[in-house]
This record gives sequence, C-alpha cells and structure tokens, in this order.
Amino acid sequence: MSIWISRFADTAPDTVDPERPLAGMTFGVKDNIDVEGLPTTAGCPDFAYLPERSAPVVRRLTEAGARVVGKTNLDQFATGLTGARSPYGAPESVFGGGLISGGSSSGSAVAVANGDVTFSLGTDTAGSGRVPAALNGIVGVKPTRGLLSTLGVVPACRSLDCVSIFARDVATAERVLRVARGPERDDPWSRTGSRPVPARPRIGVPESLDFFGDTGQEKAFARFAGDTAVDIGPLLEAGDLLYRGPWVAERLADLGEFLATHPDSVLPVTRQVLETGHTFTAADAFRAQHRLQELRAVTTRLWERIDVLALPTIGTTFTYAEIALDPIGHNLTLGRYTQFANLLDLAAVTVPNGFTADGRPASLTLFGPAFSDDTLLALAHTLPVDDTMTVAVAGLHLSGEPRNGELLERGGTLLGAARTAPRYRMYELPSGAPGLVRVDDGGAAIEVELWQLPAAKVGGFLAGIPAPLSLGRLELEDGTEVTGFLCEAYAARGTPDITASGGWRNYRLKGSDS
Repeated sequence: MSIWISRFADTAPDTVDPERPLAGMTFGVKDNIDVEGLPTTAGCPDFAYLPERSAPVVRRLTEAGARVVGKTNLDQFATGLTGARSPYGAPESVFGGGLISGGSSSGSAVAVANGDVTFSLGTDTAGSGRVPAALNGIVGVKPTRGLLSTLGVVPACRSLDCVSIFARDVATAERVLRVARGPERDDPWSRTGSRPVPARPRIGVPESLDFFGDTGQEKAFARFAGDTAVDIGPLLEAGDLLYRGPWVAERLADLGEFLATHPDSVLPVTRQVLETGHTFTAADAFRAQHRLQELRAVTTRLWERIDVLALPTIGTTFTYAEIALDPIGHNLTLGRYTQFANLLDLAAVTVPNGFTADGRPASLTLFGPAFSDDTLLALAHTLPVDDTMTVAVAGLHLSGEPRNGELLERGGTLLGAARTAPRYRMYELPSGAPGLVRVDDGGAAIEVELWQLPAAKVGGFLAGIPAPLSLGRLELEDGTEVTGFLCEAYAARGTPDITASGGWRNYRLKGSDS
C-alpha cells in the first residue's frame, strides 16, 4: 500500500522502563521529519539526506518510551492533500474502493488506521494532518503553531508549518501531545501558552456550508448540533490566500534553489504548484498580509461569542481516479475547511463522525484560538458520534466460516443476511476463498451477511485481508450501497465460476453433498 518509505531493520522492542509515559507504544514519522539512522527524502529521492540527529519532537517521544518503526510516505515536499503526489506510490484509504488516503501525511494516517503503529507524526500546513485523518477514520491533532517544535522538519511554509499527531482515539493523541509539546530553545518558531478550559464550551457551527453536491457528507455533519450559527466567510477568504495568494511563494524560500537545479527530480504537479510562487510580487505579499491582518481581527471577535467552532473536515471525498481528472482543483476542494487554520493561528482537533449512508468515512474538526488545544481535546472526548461501519462479507468471514472470528474478536455484530444486486459473479480462487467480481452483463444476486464493526477496528481488520481482495462499494438488492469485499477481476480469470450456487455457503453445502 506504499505506506512506508524506509523502516528500521530491527523491529524487536527495546527494553523500556514501563513507568515512562509512552512505554510500549510504536510510531511512524512522516518522511519530512528527521529521524537519526534513516534518510529524510521529503518524498523526493534526489533530495534525500541522512540527518545527524532526530528532530527534537521525535527525541521527546523516544525518551518517553515510544519506539520509531520507520518513515512514512507523503505528498512530495508536503505539497498536496491527496496522497497521490509521491514517487513512492499512493497509499489507499483503509476503507478501500479506490478512495484516496489524503495527504500530505498519507502514510502516517494509514499506518495508524491499519494498526501498523500506535500513533504517528505528520505535518500540517494547509490540512495535511486533518484531511488524511478524515479519510481514514482516525483522530488528527493539529496543535497551535509552535506548540510542537518544527526544528528538524523540511519546511513547506516555514511560518505556518506544524507537526501533527495521528492516533486511533483521542486519549492516545492527548498522551502523545502531552509529551511532545514544550519550548525548544534553538527553534525560533517555538511557542508556549495555555488557556483555561471552560466547563461547558460554547460551540459554533457555520450558517451555511458547501458540500460540493455530496449529500452523504452533508447528512453526516447535520447529526452534530452546535449552540450558535456563525459566518465562516472570513475564514474561507483567509484560506484562499494560502494557495491562491502569495504564501505559495514562501515554499520557494526553502525549495526554490533545489527546484531550479533539479527540475526533473520534482513531480510535474508539485513543480506546477511551486512555480506559481514566481508570479507574485513583494507588493502582492504585503497586500495579502494586510488583508490577513483584517481577517484575523474578525476571527478574534468570533471567540467572544463561541469557544469552539465545529466544521466538517472535508466537504466530500475522492477516489484516485477522480483526483487524476483535476489534481489541483480537487486538492483545493479538500482544503476548503482546513487551509485557513494556520494563517489565522488556530488550533484544531479532527475526529471521526461516523459514515455516510454509502459507507464512506465522515469527520468533523473542532477549531479554537491559539493555545485552546486542551479545550478542543476535552470536548473531543465527549462527542457522541456514530463510529460504526457496516461491512458486507460473502465468503470466509460468514458466520460459521473459518475467518468469522476476526469479526467477532473486534466487536463485530451480525445485522443479518442480504443479497447483492444482480451485478456480480462469484469465483473460487486458488487460495480456496471466494472472489466476488462486479460485471457489466450476466451478473446474479449473491448471498452476503451484513456486519457492524467499530470504526476504530476496521483498519486492523483490513490489514489481514490479502490481495486480490479489498474493500469497495457493494450494491445490495434493494438499491442501497454498503462497503464490502470485492475481488480484482484479473485474479478470477481461469478459476471456477460458482455464481450459480447463489453464494459461498450454498456452494460449500453442495460440495459436501456430492
């Protein structure tokens, strides 16, 4: 799945004092953050270097007992929100179906969601620590700028960059943040601060939102009720300054020389984004700074009415095939509700918000003013969200079949039997498992079971599913869609077609009678 760029060869756990706050935890590090003993590539092989020491934020975590497993994939130079912009491959969301992992911290999110590690570090300039969390059904913490040191991080926009945290639950993310935060004397961007945590924070929600025609995401966010409706127009205007304004030129401050001397080492889409920085003048930069200051003043007044602002993390989802049709336009869509945060000096915590009716992950993000991190985490602990996912199984995970225990041990609940729409054929694969393939013509209705699985357990469940099987959208007989197991068509070629049996269980029973 292209999750890792490099890993330590010795994965045996070190002897760690069990009293250390993160003892026994493992973590991945986005490959634009230095880890001693592994190269830093920033998603560009020709840019790679071997750091002399780990970044201070990494050292804090290892000194607290956590163990680095390796360096995770990313959109090249942390430029993008899709996960599609890496020469090391494009990790798919743990929910399958060709869904993008999100970026730029793609590998960091997937490594947590599928159970490879306990937590991971990413970075977040425009949403890179929140969009991947949303698309993989996990928690993403984007701390206040400077709360976690960015020393030893390859800069994207140095004045805006944050180190972010991914975890499967809020409690783990909070434990990691507690260790990772703190001043760093040699880091000029390091800051400290705190705010009182209100007993009952006032929660704002937007007066209006654009879900880009995605009624599933719209309905998912409608489950969340706030106290006050607010105008988020000034926030969205600030966000537009990041990629449609002169802040894109800040990326050239650190990467311009490499881009000029190694143009062919940079992916075309990444180069296109970076080179737009050349189109802005110094006067453009000052005009944008002045407008941003006005928007910051408006945002400051917002916190007189509310303590926390809740927004959908993303307005819609995309598959990799859809991203390929408009890589830059769809990237802007993904960042609509994330890219203003660092420009306006906000803290943010992203949490799962259940699923759409067709099984795609939904997510919401809590925002607050600088140093409101503790308030956001405290509220995130209390959110009542529907965090289960319905999965259709058709073979070895059916009740009574050999792998059904994998669902039961993860808290799976049988909802009942169902049948697919008559658009599928079933084959017996060489492994002895069935493969369900969607076809354009000559399909039939196949027996399946619907299981409800806690969202936090989905990643670990999927990690045990071998190719050519993967999760995708499965249409049922009543016209609804759920997430289910599908087989790549190439793997079924030349294998026995068992569609006529109507399902795996019937096929097995007929086989035992013959």
